[in-house]
Amino acid sequence: MFDYMLTQEQIKIRDEVRDLVKWVPKQMILDMDKDEIKFPKEFLKEAGKRNLMGCRYPKKWGGRDMDWVTTCMIMEEVGTLGYEFACVFGVGAELVCDAIILHGTDEQKERYVKPLLKGDIFAAECLTEPRGGSDFFGATTIAEDKGDYFLLNGQKRFIVGGEGADFFLLYARTNPEAKSHEALSALIVDRGPGVETKYLYGLMGCRGGGTARLVFKDVKVPKKNIVGKIGGGYAVFNTMMIPERLGTAAMTIGAARPALDIATSYTAQRKAFGQVINRFEGVSFQVAEAVMLLDASRAMAYATARAVDAGVDMYRIRRMVSESKKFITEACQKAVHNSMQVLGGIGYTNIFPVERIFRDLRLASIWTGTSEVMAMIVAHEWYREFFTTRQARLARNFEADAEGADAVDEKIYE
Repeated sequence: MFDYMLTQEQIKIRDEVRDLVKWVPKQMILDMDKDEIKFPKEFLKEAGKRNLMGCRYPKKWGGRDMDWVTTCMIMEEVGTLGYEFACVFGVGAELVCDAIILHGTDEQKERYVKPLLKGDIFAAECLTEPRGGSDFFGATTIAEDKGDYFLLNGQKRFIVGGEGADFFLLYARTNPEAKSHEALSALIVDRGPGVETKYLYGLMGCRGGGTARLVFKDVKVPKKNIVGKIGGGYAVFNTMMIPERLGTAAMTIGAARPALDIATSYTAQRKAFGQVINRFEGVSFQVAEAVMLLDASRAMAYATARAVDAGVDMYRIRRMVSESKKFITEACQKAVHNSMQVLGGIGYTNIFPVERIFRDLRLASIWTGTSEVMAMIVAHEWYREFFTTRQARLARNFEADAEGADAVDEKIYE
């Protein structure tokens, strides 16, 4: 943790989160990994009781009026418990709440945000469908206008909290004939008649979060449960990319930290060939690389959080958030790989939790936008930024600073 980047108030909150981390029983972690706990309601209730969820939202709705730097710090600390703890913590308190706070009505905030941040109810986001995840506009779930309500039919899958959530933030097609950016709406759907948890996935890691396939059959959704406006789903989705991807990046750092801690302690004690193994460069250099990757990841997360807090233009934020998500999730996976490698065979057993961390973090570069989608966004936004800000950014024409810059017939572009 970069303590020097935090205010005294933020350090106080960090210590509160660490107390929450200490509170979690070991058996809860083990039972979640075995899927014996399907959804960690007791953990979320405790986090809500301690007023640790949704810290950057207004106090009137249950937050603490903090910022994105604080949020990243909290997500990192929660992540040290295990990746799935941060997943369920973030999906409700950071994703669903964010949509309602930014786009919803005061009635929606009173009914859904306040009790969710208290830990009294639980939420999930429904975006991915059986036919695709990255293709947001390819959603086929239909919400048919019936006057006072929408009639919802369709399926969503890979939904964290699909088992356990009391309500869902869901994207559905409200105007199939409209242009893609106007065809979808964001709705709040209460668990009730017509909402069925159809299938609970057997995951490689990140177990215990109730990741499920949901089926919606003739579900009546009141018009007052539209988040934003009808046909405004893309506007909601666009702002959700910050908590989805920056929050994911920050929590991945926290989830990787215990693996590095364990590897450091082990290699400072384990002996081979008459000396502790951290004396061998083949071991210590791998630990050093893991340290470097986590420090670089944290630096990128906090720089991006500062940019969001400063209100930097949205195009640049899209690039920075996407860079952060791709770089940090891949760097943390590499750091955990190195940590397992220096443990040797025992790292592949359940004597240490590194094997669980390794399994859990494989999700990081897939969910909330794959690394490939992040690279696509980074490329698109960088080219946009380069050509729209080039004159303002350049102190001189650097291309001309070559001896052969004016050579005839050498710079051929077609």
